[in-house]
Amino acid sequence: MNTDTYILGGWQSDFAQKAPDAQFFPLLRDATHGALHDARLEAADVEVVHVGNFAGEMFTGQGQLGGMAVSVVPALAGTPSSRHEAACASGSMAVLAAMADLESGRYDCALVVGAEVLRNVGGQEAGLRLGSAAWIGREIVGEPFPWPAMFGRIGEEYQKRYGLDHAHLGRIAEINLANARRNPLAQTRDWNLTSEAFYESDEHNPVVAGPLRKHDCSRITDGSAAVVLASGAFAERWARERGTALDRVPRILGWGHRTGTMLLEDKLASSQDAEYVFPHVRQAILDAYRRSGCHRAADLDVIETHDCFSISEYAAIDHFGITPPGKSWQAIEDATIEMGGALPVNPSGGLLGLGHPVGATGVRMVLDGARQVAGRAGDYQVPDAARVGLLNIGGSATTVAAFVVGR
Repeated sequence: MNTDTYILGGWQSDFAQKAPDAQFFPLLRDATHGALHDARLEAADVEVVHVGNFAGEMFTGQGQLGGMAVSVVPALAGTPSSRHEAACASGSMAVLAAMADLESGRYDCALVVGAEVLRNVGGQEAGLRLGSAAWIGREIVGEPFPWPAMFGRIGEEYQKRYGLDHAHLGRIAEINLANARRNPLAQTRDWNLTSEAFYESDEHNPVVAGPLRKHDCSRITDGSAAVVLASGAFAERWARERGTALDRVPRILGWGHRTGTMLLEDKLASSQDAEYVFPHVRQAILDAYRRSGCHRAADLDVIETHDCFSISEYAAIDHFGITPPGKSWQAIEDATIEMGGALPVNPSGGLLGLGHPVGATGVRMVLDGARQVAGRAGDYQVPDAARVGLLNIGGSATTVAAFVVGR
């Protein structure tokens, strides 16, 4: 049995735009139509639907998004559909569930949609509601900015173990917002910031928590993304009917999925004698490498990683193995991670530049991976990209998903 999962097409909303009337249906509708059009398929070809969403009830009162997703097109009515939640990794859980359906032979064609509505309340209130991805009542109690506080704590841990210079965090943010200017769907594509906005300027970039400053933090974002996934047998027919070589169709070559304990302090305490700050994150990446036939970061051409804060990308650099543990600064100083560098990271702009509609982020990453290896990433295309590594995390690196997309 051919258990490869092929990515036949996909679509992403404009992350600079608010959800119309703070409603999910337009996001799901546009993502579904867009992905089917891009894949050159009809709704009747879809055999199962998986939806990624974290906070529907908390922001809009809306649940049961699996049912809403099959309301988009009459031909989808009756199609099996379910919603998946794992904080910021919700979209990746939907992708993994769809892959399992295809690999088991239950179904041959799956639609995966991620969507989130977050901008119908103020930024601080949104942050407090998103704090539900931490352990309520046991951590960040009374903290007005829960996630900057949590990731600021991760920055402090890096400082304690290895040393940390904010200039490296600032450079990550500066690179990603520069990349976002190439992306016509990026939330910050029209922003004009001076260099002072990224570094240690209390006027232009005030401290938020720990070593993190204002532009080390990603933005509250509305948006949706969708991909059409298919089994090898379905993809082979699809490619033949469209005169496309199957070996040019993007595939998910490998994946990893690990879950750490809920409390951040427990995770940090358990890794005190370990090589990496988050051993389970490293293991998820190694699982994706092994399943894809990769052996190291140098086997990749591009990385799209979870930079909800600059420190999360800083941590991803050493956990991917681009540098030894604690030496992520090396890949920043030698421009490895920049466009034109040896291994560009977040050419899309990442979460810092492109935006972070929580439940859609994992799906968007898979879509960007597919676009890179298909040569369809436009102005942020990395030349000759054949393998893309993806890392999506939920909570304080609690739920972790890694993928390798290639052709």
